[in-house]
Amino acid sequence: MLKFTHTADIHFGVENYGKTDPKTGIHTRLLDFKRALDACIDYTIAQQHDLFIFAGDAYKTATPSPTQQKLLLQCFLRLYQAKIPVIIVVGNHDNPLSFGKANALELFAELPVDGFHVLSKPRTITITTKAGPVQIIGIPWPTRNTIALANHQLYQSAEQLTAQIAQAVSRIIQQLAQQLDPHLPAILTGHLTVSSGIFSGSEKRAIYGNDPVLLPSQLALAPFDYVALGHLHRFQDLNPTGPIPLVYAGSLERVDFGERKEDKGFCAVTITGKQQVSYEFIKTPTRPMLQVEVELDQASDQTAQILAKLQAVDLTGAIVKIKYYLPENTLSTVNTRAIVTACASAMELVGIFPIQKLATRAIRTTMPTEMDLSQLLKTFFTNRQISATRQAELLHKTLELQAQAQAATEE
Repeated sequence: MLKFTHTADIHFGVENYGKTDPKTGIHTRLLDFKRALDACIDYTIAQQHDLFIFAGDAYKTATPSPTQQKLLLQCFLRLYQAKIPVIIVVGNHDNPLSFGKANALELFAELPVDGFHVLSKPRTITITTKAGPVQIIGIPWPTRNTIALANHQLYQSAEQLTAQIAQAVSRIIQQLAQQLDPHLPAILTGHLTVSSGIFSGSEKRAIYGNDPVLLPSQLALAPFDYVALGHLHRFQDLNPTGPIPLVYAGSLERVDFGERKEDKGFCAVTITGKQQVSYEFIKTPTRPMLQVEVELDQASDQTAQILAKLQAVDLTGAIVKIKYYLPENTLSTVNTRAIVTACASAMELVGIFPIQKLATRAIRTTMPTEMDLSQLLKTFFTNRQISATRQAELLHKTLELQAQAQAATEE
C-alpha cells in the first residue's frame, strides 16, 4: 500500500488583499497561504504518508522575496525531517522563461541532502519509499526551453508553436510511459492544461491559445495508477469514471474573488494495487472571501438596506466586497462611513461599489422617406401610444397649419 499527498499551486506572494501583520511584519495573505500549506504538511506527517507530490507554482512570480523563500523552505524541511520524499514540479509561475536563468525552485535541487527531487525537465525517477519503490514521470510547465523542438519549429507563429509543444509533450509522455516497469506503482505528475479542465477566478484570463493543451486521453495512459496535476485552481477529477484518476488538487488558498465559492485543499491518495486507487479531498483552512450584493428598492433608506444585509452575514476575519444595485434613474445616497463601521470585524473591506442600472431606451420606429406627412404623423402618434381621438385632433390641426404655410409661400 502506497499513501501520498498530492498538492499544487501554493502561490506564496499573492498579496492582492490584506495588510502587514503587526506581530510578525509579514503580509497577512502570505500568512494565510502558509497556514494552508502547514495544514497540508501536518496531515501528511500525521498520516505517515510515503510521498509528497507538489505539482508546481510555489510562488506568484519567478523572483520570490527572501521571506517567501524562507517560509517555503521551513515548510518543506518539515517533510525532510519526517523522512518523507518530496517531488517538486516546476510550474509556469516558477519559471523565469529566460534561457540560462534558474527557476524559483532550483534551490531545493542544490541542497546537500537527499529527499528533494526537482523536476525542471521531463523525466522519470524511481523513488524508494517506506512502502517500496514508486515510478514518477514529471512534466514541468512546457515551454520552448523545457521541451526540445526542431529548429524549424521555432520560427512558426505563436499558435503553431503552442500546438507543437503540446504534441511534443504528448510524445514524451508516451515514450516515458513505455519504459516503465508494469509491476511497480506509477504516477504521472505535471503542471499542465487539460482540455476539459475548468478555470476559475483570475485564471479565466488565460486563453487556451496561449497554453499548450492536452486531451485527457493523452495523460490517463494504462501504465499510470494516478495522474497528479497542477495549474488549475479548482479541485476536479477529469476522469471520474475511468480506472486512472486525472486530478487537479487545486490551490491551497483562495487567490481572488473568482474563487470565493470554491473549497480549497489537497488530495490524500492510496494505491493498493495496479490501477486500484482511492483518494480523498482534504479541505485546508482558508480566509473567507465574501461578496455581498444588495438589490436596493426605492421605498426604503439605501444605507439601512445594505446594513440589514450585512447583519445577516458573518464578516469576522473575512475579505469583503460590497456591490449594491440602484433602481433605474436613482442616485446613490448611501452613507459609506456607516457601511465601513459595520464592517469593522472584517479583515479587509475591498470596496463599496454602486451599480447603476441604465435606463431602458425606447426603440425608434423606422419611417420611410416616401411617406407623406399624414402617414408619418399617424406612425409617430401610434408609437407614442396617443389615443385615437387625440391623434385625429393633432392630425387635423397639423394639416391645417401645413395648408396655411403652403398658401403663404405661394403668395
